[in-house]
Amino acid sequence: MALQCGIVGLPNVGKSTLFNCLSNAKAQAANFPFCTIEPNVGVITVPDDRLTKLAEIDSPQRVIPTTVEIVDIAGLVKGASKGEGLGNKFLANIRETDAILHVLRCFDDENVVHVDGTVNPVRDKEIIDYELQLKDLDTVERQLTKVQKQAQTGGDKQAKRLFDILMQYKTVLEQGKPARTVKLGNKDDVKLASDLFLLTDKPVLYICNVDEKSAVSGNAYVEQVRGAIKDEGADLLIVAAKIESEISELDTYEERQMFLEEMGLQESGVVRLIKSAYHLLDLQTYFTTGADESRAWTFTRGSKAPQCAGIIHSDFERGFIRAEVIKFKDYIALGSDAACREAGKLFVEGKEYVVQDGDILHFRFNV
Repeated sequence: MALQCGIVGLPNVGKSTLFNCLSNAKAQAANFPFCTIEPNVGVITVPDDRLTKLAEIDSPQRVIPTTVEIVDIAGLVKGASKGEGLGNKFLANIRETDAILHVLRCFDDENVVHVDGTVNPVRDKEIIDYELQLKDLDTVERQLTKVQKQAQTGGDKQAKRLFDILMQYKTVLEQGKPARTVKLGNKDDVKLASDLFLLTDKPVLYICNVDEKSAVSGNAYVEQVRGAIKDEGADLLIVAAKIESEISELDTYEERQMFLEEMGLQESGVVRLIKSAYHLLDLQTYFTTGADESRAWTFTRGSKAPQCAGIIHSDFERGFIRAEVIKFKDYIALGSDAACREAGKLFVEGKEYVVQDGDILHFRFNV
């Protein structure tokens, strides 16, 4: 699944430094605005100890983890919604992503200039929010112009429903709230809304980039952000990008772990960020495993067996017969597919089976 999270933020908040830690792709990290002109894309491996354990049991020829794409998007300034700076390009690049990782500067450093002169993460957040909301409001108003007459006089039920949805979005956007605060009633409404591609309807994770001494517990800036987003239904993550950069340069896993322990951290910010991004997209993982390959597959929470089969190949979904399911804990406890079958821990499921995170699957199909 080619799912993308876009890293956004004002210039010089540390987003390109963070991206460099996440990916082997090296975005230019310089002390001036717009150092990232084109979006840099990194394919990021999602850490999962379960895949490691399966590989230890089956000793496969290949081990293939699941991934999420991270896109480092050019910084923006006030007026982006009207084309200021790199505004139009910035907004177009966000539109193509599935979720937003919004980096906020929560550290003081006189050697790193701030585009607005002072450090104020809530103000920075509001600048980007305002530009995205203005762009969404423009989108909504243009759509309203197209469907209003049809909805009010044409007897088109779908146009009437879309008109009502657009009016809900217009109301919240004019109140300075993101589109994602609108709660839609059913799947049909969600589908109509998704076709609008509203920027503020995307899920968002706020990343507070702090200094070294604030890496564990945060600081006053982080608490200001926490207060500002409390009604948004968004998550917050504390990361010290400068420290992450130092960790990424260490050669061995042992060295990195020692560094983290000295800092009082259990996991690096990069690992926590990748996991949070995966969760933000409402993704889960199922596995296939054997002598040839142990592999993690990404699926959207709530997907049924044929949909998950189709992730491997469209023929699997088209000709789906059944799914053979082993729970991860049973596979680890018994040590093989054959042992699970013998112990009655392999379950045969049909088209209505909702795949669970961690399931080990084998699909039967006929085309």
